[in-house]
Amino acid sequence: MDDRGKLSIIIKHWIGHNESHIEEYRQWAEKAGEMGLERVKARILKAMEEMAQSNSLLKEALKELETL
Repeated sequence: MDDRGKLSIIIKHWIGHNESHIEEYRQWAEKAGEMGLERVKARILKAMEEMAQSNSLLKEALKELETL
């Protein structure tokens, strides 16, 4: 397999890996909220949003890679 094929696989892996973290962040944000830790919850949610943005960029990169 050439590096281009490997890159496609690794980007897909990163996307899936991030998605599993996003779900975990969501769960812990809810728990922080239940503990009354609203500022902690807000920061976790912000991290979750930024991880989702990262995935959007990775998906764009993958789409571009696959159209070349």
